[in-house]
Amino acid sequence: MELAQVRLLVSDFTTCYHFYADVLGLKPQSGATDGPYERFSPATGSAGIALQDRAAMADLLGEVHDTATGHRSLVVLRVDDLDGYCARITERGATLLHGPAPTTDRMRTAHLKDPEGNLVELQEWQLLNV
Repeated sequence: MELAQVRLLVSDFTTCYHFYADVLGLKPQSGATDGPYERFSPATGSAGIALQDRAAMADLLGEVHDTATGHRSLVVLRVDDLDGYCARITERGATLLHGPAPTTDRMRTAHLKDPEGNLVELQEWQLLNV
């Protein structure tokens, strides 16, 4: 078994597409800016994040509500230079909720929300001084 992706159900597909592609800088698979589906990949690694239009999924399953309430997901992205990355994404319109700040003795994080309210955590792991 292989994890293919984490898929987020979104109501405003186009706005979320531009957030993940243009603000966070993830690479879209096909360029389907209007949906109903798109997969995004970071520059390295094989994990991916996908967006799925919430209404299209509701039509398929008949049980997905129009809007989600509360935090139902946390997308975690690892970056090498947290301060530099946060500076670049805030210039492109992101609003940080927290950080960059130490979370543990080995990790620094920053948090923000995508346009649908999904939490995004940015992580930078620190080398141990031995």
